[in-house]
Amino acid sequence: MSDQAGWIAGQLRLLVAQRGHAWLLQGPSGLGQYELALGLARAWLCEQPTPNGGCGTCGSCHAIDERTHADLAALMPETLMIELGWPLSEKAQEDIDDKKRKASREIRVEAMRETVEFCQRTSARGRGKVVLVYPAERMNHVTANALLKTLEEPAGDVRFVLASEAAYQLLPTIRSRCQSHTMTWPRQDQAVEWLEQQGIDAHDAVAMLRAAGGRPQQALWFTQTGRDPRQWALLPKAMARGDASALGGWAPAQALDALQKLCHDLLAVHYGAPPRFFEAAVLPACESLRGLSDWSRELTHTARTVDHPFNAGLMIEALVSRARSALNSGH
Repeated sequence: MSDQAGWIAGQLRLLVAQRGHAWLLQGPSGLGQYELALGLARAWLCEQPTPNGGCGTCGSCHAIDERTHADLAALMPETLMIELGWPLSEKAQEDIDDKKRKASREIRVEAMRETVEFCQRTSARGRGKVVLVYPAERMNHVTANALLKTLEEPAGDVRFVLASEAAYQLLPTIRSRCQSHTMTWPRQDQAVEWLEQQGIDAHDAVAMLRAAGGRPQQALWFTQTGRDPRQWALLPKAMARGDASALGGWAPAQALDALQKLCHDLLAVHYGAPPRFFEAAVLPACESLRGLSDWSRELTHTARTVDHPFNAGLMIEALVSRARSALNSGH
């Protein structure tokens, strides 16, 4: 498709030219796994496929754009399906509307059972059927085993594309039944060009791309959620002062992500490596390797529970207080 990011379009051409009934697209978040997976599904189902993927104009491509394709099953957490505009099953939508439960953050086993039934049906458009699973690591053990059985004995006209941001969490048996593709990191000029196409100033694009560790989709998300490149540059020394206002309006998970990046860069500098997420000039002096190492372990531990329904304000204050302590531990 013409509006596809350059580094994704190149990978799509490579995958379309290959055979295989199941692909696992893997790599860190922010590199376009979902877009590549959807592009591959579009190419497989297209009525007039090209070496670059789906034609973008046929009835099949239009049905995918409208999220109504009868031969494409999207298997995702309900929260993500709602965000990306995919319809939930009638029963799931009814339960959520009636407030019987909240939208799931995992891929539910009920959705997997519906997908297994989908795989057993005849193709509606005659181009076969496709199951898209994203993020594949959001399957629990029961759901993953249900998918494994289908992967082991797939119907003749069903193909699978799994996209993951943490493939190491998948069952080894699932990984072994898929052809694996590791996502390509874009060059900085490709990423900046794409961010400019999304309406971001070139200078801000470079700054936010650095904050995102070179991952353009995460950089785009930063700007869409109100992150200011100037605010990002001031963050390290604000944390050293214990200034929680620098994280004003941030969710605890966002604050934790920023602090992990700060800790990473300070440890990198301590060992003589260049920082990745911040310019070296904006980093505070921190002489205590032990203090940084202890802080890094605590941040990793906190990440396991950061999505729990704690008081967000109190959690931010606690994170900032601990950051201040760590950053001043060698003084």
